[in-house]
Amino acid sequence: MKAKIFHWLFVSVGLCMAVLPARAQTDTLLAPLITDVPYRHTITLNGSWHYIVDPYQTGYIDYRYRQTTRGYFLNQHAEHPDQLVEYNFETSPALQVPGDWNTQDAKLFYYEGTVWYERDFVYHPQSGRRVFLYFGAANYHAVVALNGKIIGEHVGGFTPFNMEVTGQLRNGNNFIVVMVDNTRHKEGVPTNNFDWWNYGGLTRDVCLIETPETFIQDYFIHLDDLRSRQISGWVQLNGPQAARASVQLQIPEWRFSRSFTTDVQGRAYFSFQAPANMELWSPEHPRLYRLVWTAGNDTLGDEVGFRTIEVKGNDILLNGKSVFLRGVSIHEEAPFGGGRAYSAAQDHILLQWAKELGCNYVRLAHYPHNEAMIREAEKMGLLVWSEIPVYWTIDWTNPGTLANAKQQLTEEITRDKNRANIIIWSVGNETPRTAERLKFMKALVEQARALDSTRLISAALQISHVRNDTSWLDDPLGQYLDVLGCNIYPGWYGPSADAGARFASIYQKPLIMSEFGAGALQGYHGDSTQRWTEEFQYRVLDEDIRLLKTIPFLRGTTPWILKDFRSPKRLLPFYQDGWNRKGLVSDRGVKKEAFYLMQQFYTDIASGKISFGGERFGP
Repeated sequence: MKAKIFHWLFVSVGLCMAVLPARAQTDTLLAPLITDVPYRHTITLNGSWHYIVDPYQTGYIDYRYRQTTRGYFLNQHAEHPDQLVEYNFETSPALQVPGDWNTQDAKLFYYEGTVWYERDFVYHPQSGRRVFLYFGAANYHAVVALNGKIIGEHVGGFTPFNMEVTGQLRNGNNFIVVMVDNTRHKEGVPTNNFDWWNYGGLTRDVCLIETPETFIQDYFIHLDDLRSRQISGWVQLNGPQAARASVQLQIPEWRFSRSFTTDVQGRAYFSFQAPANMELWSPEHPRLYRLVWTAGNDTLGDEVGFRTIEVKGNDILLNGKSVFLRGVSIHEEAPFGGGRAYSAAQDHILLQWAKELGCNYVRLAHYPHNEAMIREAEKMGLLVWSEIPVYWTIDWTNPGTLANAKQQLTEEITRDKNRANIIIWSVGNETPRTAERLKFMKALVEQARALDSTRLISAALQISHVRNDTSWLDDPLGQYLDVLGCNIYPGWYGPSADAGARFASIYQKPLIMSEFGAGALQGYHGDSTQRWTEEFQYRVLDEDIRLLKTIPFLRGTTPWILKDFRSPKRLLPFYQDGWNRKGLVSDRGVKKEAFYLMQQFYTDIASGKISFGGERFGP
């Protein structure tokens, strides 16, 4: 699949405000997203933040439901004894950022609503330097103020945003106040009904990014073609000297150095041939090269891999060779216990379990995971399916909902487009078959292709009907996808996948069985017909595997799910107690019997013992 050069799209935060009951009265919009943050000069604002729980949004709206002029953004203190100030951040308790509020304060375990965060810090501005306030994510609606002035807001719980604060920082003491509201909305993305815990708060890193006045804001680099070794892309500058500026790219290991000149918009497109000894990124050999960009006073580094991904008939070709994606689905939840995972150490544990399972691939469901997770997977040689939270039943006819979904898709692709391990952008999961939904999803597919034509597009679909013991996949959305995803749960939500069951598709496209499995309480044993036992989960997965082996166009599997995760929808006492128990690993990190069944399945595929459509994927 040949890459295309394209113009980058930015979606204003103002487009998505239709999904909210109220918005901040500010003319400040978010700045274009700054990428490659781990390699920039940053000042962390992680750590202890004071917080106030505000279920009625008293600090935001007055009794006439107007934005109050005396809101908590001001961080006021009583200056004389008779002054009425009914809040105090200094004497309020603290939460750790990054982190969710649900697992840090027992009173907030089920809480959905508004929580105010406040952080004091010292900063000394430097002449000729610009400063941006960056948030890795805040779930779900965040309004941000600096030194008492609202400077921006963002909607969407899993994607980054930033705003420029140059000239607004004081020399010395400063404070940030953020109102975070994780209330679910029918018009939201996701909507008000989903099967995971609605962890609220500043769940990812917060930092200040310092740059020169003109700096390297973003870039995209990718391998176009294996035979020609053609590499293409673009680099974007931001600042008063961005137009007609010289930008240099160096790849030290290739002894490569090339200069480009930006256009009037500050962008330079480039194309060059890689050396003959270029090593490709793959799960077996996750080769990364050091890149160094230089523009004026700014220098930006990164580590990137080069590979190609395309579809040919029923095959997925990685670097020109057919690959079977041995995967597992993963939620962004801490490996031991609950809580939003946010650190590279937590990510490594989850991904190491996937490697032990025999995976070369992971499906990061059902929303963009943190950047550390993507980069850790890239280093470990794990391919990635990345997804936005268009989940179940979205408000398909609401323009604001579509705009917000497009915004989240844009922010996801903007942040992660240079990660070699991401091969699939997924535009949704288990959405209903209606004309309105098809129009909505088609718009997302078109958006994804416009932003990044170098990767595959998919979505997790469902079978529409069963006829003559055959499950048919004929969702009309399939015509717009490169790879079909499908979720099935025979033996758990329906009849078992017995020996006579078959699976068919009307499309001549590769299939990833994106979900299948059953629940089990780790350590609970009994007969294989007894639900919730490890033996029951093992039997259902064994039957699933027998069905999977009969699908000639199957090119990947991601059983649901790596680890048990919290969900308020799972209420059965003793067996669930607020946990979805379909994990191959328990919430305490103990592997269930089904883990070893899937491990053997993947071992057999990797060794060439199992073929699909006559094709084997062993060495």
